[in-house]
Amino acid sequence: MDLALANKVVLITGGSKGIGLACARAFALEGAKVAIVSRDPANLARAREQLASEGLHVHLTRADLHDPHSAADVVEDATTAVGPIDILINSAGAARRYDPELLDADAFRATMEAKYFPYIYPQQEVLRRMAERVKGGHAKEPGTIVNIIGMGGKVASDIHIAGGAANAALMLATVGLAHYYARYGIRINAINPGATLTERVEEVLKMDADKQCIEVAEAQARSEARVPLGRYAKPEEIADVALFLASRRASYVTGAIVPMDGGSTPLI
Repeated sequence: MDLALANKVVLITGGSKGIGLACARAFALEGAKVAIVSRDPANLARAREQLASEGLHVHLTRADLHDPHSAADVVEDATTAVGPIDILINSAGAARRYDPELLDADAFRATMEAKYFPYIYPQQEVLRRMAERVKGGHAKEPGTIVNIIGMGGKVASDIHIAGGAANAALMLATVGLAHYYARYGIRINAINPGATLTERVEEVLKMDADKQCIEVAEAQARSEARVPLGRYAKPEEIADVALFLASRRASYVTGAIVPMDGGSTPLI
């Protein structure tokens, strides 16, 4: 299937590891021009080396997306270096988990700073530019955004209340902005991964194994046994859906929230 992504300019926040890095690889393999953003220079360097070893080259930008001015600078930097952004993949930010009795104003604020704003700030800047190109008649295609959010915004968890609230807010922003920007042909969708085999999940599994006094492999096997599909997702599987949603093959899909949790959450 030809996804017609060759030479598309793709900006990926959180693109130096995990699902973001899998997206960077997937789009680069499709022939897209990819820029990745991370606040950690070591992670950026590691991602560049890993992709270069596969014959793939990306533009790197270091930035703290908690700051709206920094997010705007990132978009400007990527546009100058690679070209006007056709596709934004938001995969930056992870919310810390808290015992509910330890949740206070600082915890809620820190969670929104960690998960909500790193998506919203670059998204708003990209949307502004995409809409201006459409209104000015300078866009061959309007552009598209995919927000990789998480199932925590659908189902409340005692230790993920603040993070889940940030995820829920991102889902509402995705659907609301998709409704508005459809008039310009700009599409905005989201993916809600469940447990996915990334470094972050591996850390959680290690903590779980230590708590149960078992091996990490056993902790993972027990956890995966609770997933109807019988396993965790691979980052590459999330990236495949991001590719589709960003492509012309999904040209009539906007405002969709796609669950990818292996059937763990049977909600309509």
